[in-house]
Amino acid sequence: MADAPVNDGKLTVLVTGGTGLFGKAIEEVVRQDPTAQNENWVFLSSKDGNLVDRASVEKIFEKHKPTYVIHLAAKVGGLFHNMRKKVDFYRENTLINDNVMECCRIHGVKKLVSCLSTCIFPDKTPYPIDETMVHNGPPHNSNLGYSVAKRMIDVLNHCYKDQYDLDYTSIIPTNIYGPHDNFNVDDGHVIPGLIHKCYMAKRDGTDFVIWGSGSPLRQFIYSRDLADLTVWVLRNYGSIDPIILSVDEEAEVSIKEVAEMVAEAMAFEGKVVCDTSKADGQHKKTASNKKLRTYLPEYQFTPIKEGIKKSVDWFVENYEMARK
Repeated sequence: MADAPVNDGKLTVLVTGGTGLFGKAIEEVVRQDPTAQNENWVFLSSKDGNLVDRASVEKIFEKHKPTYVIHLAAKVGGLFHNMRKKVDFYRENTLINDNVMECCRIHGVKKLVSCLSTCIFPDKTPYPIDETMVHNGPPHNSNLGYSVAKRMIDVLNHCYKDQYDLDYTSIIPTNIYGPHDNFNVDDGHVIPGLIHKCYMAKRDGTDFVIWGSGSPLRQFIYSRDLADLTVWVLRNYGSIDPIILSVDEEAEVSIKEVAEMVAEAMAFEGKVVCDTSKADGQHKKTASNKKLRTYLPEYQFTPIKEGIKKSVDWFVENYEMARK
């Protein structure tokens, strides 16, 4: 492979989807990382180009000449958004991923780290799930379009290795939350959606209503922890097989427990009510972080109560400019 391109005499790391929840957390980690001082980190936003459009992606790669790429950009949404727009989620994510991966090959990128999701795992599966189970059966029907598009990244990582001997790999985070999230009540994910709902319930003097029974169990990872681990993967993880980035199994909590933590952090004193007319989605999708722990046995995750408090405080302080 040709020598790595340079930018101001430094290697360039390009982060797609760089201005959202995850990208902002990576930016924070990189600011405090001595190694990154000798690198040029570029955090792309949607304003830098439409990744669904191949010509637009080509221009981005020609402009920045990245040596490494962290690929976070995706069309994402919560359970109900996924259920309504399966074709959109499949097509847009497939086009984005194909454009980014092929441009990485054409432009000589040395390592690509792409972000997958636990929803890619089979619906019918033993628990805990691990990295070997990704393709063992169809994913849950509720987010079929998104899940299959994401699975194809892992397939292509292996294909690029076999055909071109390229080192493309992927991470599988559990549910991410933190500052700079999308707090939209309809299309956001669980924790930011609950934070916004609780904020409005407190403001309006109404009940804090959570959709579904509150019984589904999830593992949540604070965005700063995930960013920390993703930079570690870029620098130190040498396999093309995916790696689950998750808190330990014992840290799994129910949606109802999360709602109660949000209410406490928001100092909400009204009633927390479950609207059981709404769907729950998968009851659980417990993930094993055993592979991660073989590399980083001592890693300390942010406790969820602390992470929720930080997220609530950020949302309240930045209410006017927060995505919602």
